[in-house]
Amino acid sequence: MTNRLDRPETTHRTIEPAQRTAAKVIGFLYLFQMATAIFGESVRGRLIVRGDATQTALNIIGSERLFRLSIAGDLVTYTGVLVLVWAFYVLVRSVNRNLALLAVLFRVAETAVLCVATVNSLVVLRLLSGGADLKTFETAQLHSLAILAISAQGLGMMVGFILLGLGSTVFAYLLLKSGYVPKAIAVWGIFSSLVLAIVTWAIMVFPNLGRVIGMAYMGPMGIYEVGLGLWLLVKGIRAPIA
Repeated sequence: MTNRLDRPETTHRTIEPAQRTAAKVIGFLYLFQMATAIFGESVRGRLIVRGDATQTALNIIGSERLFRLSIAGDLVTYTGVLVLVWAFYVLVRSVNRNLALLAVLFRVAETAVLCVATVNSLVVLRLLSGGADLKTFETAQLHSLAILAISAQGLGMMVGFILLGLGSTVFAYLLLKSGYVPKAIAVWGIFSSLVLAIVTWAIMVFPNLGRVIGMAYMGPMGIYEVGLGLWLLVKGIRAPIA
């Protein structure tokens, strides 16, 4: 008969108060930045008419304030992402500090790319402003240049999505190792993040793939972010068994 004292006892690793606070911040920001990102995309979706530069230009000119609000919303989103990344680092740095730092670098690079890409929306407004320094261009030319700037923003966002997927994969892996959240959520996070990164990269190499699958491949990532956000906001993190 095994002596009771010889049996290994299960203990829970201590979670610092800062980690619990960081988890709540992550939960809130996942939901908040999702809402602001959807707002920006929905506005652009209403104003941009694919294949019709003139109508797109007229829509933006007629709803300039709304277009500017979408730009502001994008910048709020990216600011929120930076705070989210900081909170994620606080949460998982005790699991593996080096990997946590790698994830931070991916996500910060992503945010920098997306911020630069957003400048293209300001360029669109400049091209459609009717400024005196643009009189050498025909109206149709300005409309075409505006569409080009919008397309450049979309390409920049694709680069950002690859970096987002890579950083999110590392963070999800650290969540899996930590035991702070249910294993299913962390595994889904790894899967959906890799799908985002790999499929976006594949679309850049094979553009026709994007026409076939559209934006559907981003769905798993959206489910992960909303699901994790709700879990952390409502349930918080649990102490893992050492």
